[in-house]
Amino acid sequence: MKKEYDFSNGERGKFFKPNTKLNLPIYLDDEAFTFVNKVAKAKKSDISFIVNQLIHSDMQIAKTIQ
Repeated sequence: MKKEYDFSNGERGKFFKPNTKLNLPIYLDDEAFTFVNKVAKAKKSDISFIVNQLIHSDMQIAKTIQ
């Protein structure tokens, strides 16, 4: 790595997109993945859809408790 870089010709915000939606990867431990994968296969569904359903149901439970 260089000690110094020349940014004099750099353009601020060149790659910034304010309304960009990022899908970040979520890593499940082995037990959680096995469970979600089993449910997804039984329902013939996508793992992401099942995880979202589980999170939404947990959100409803949390709202009820509050």
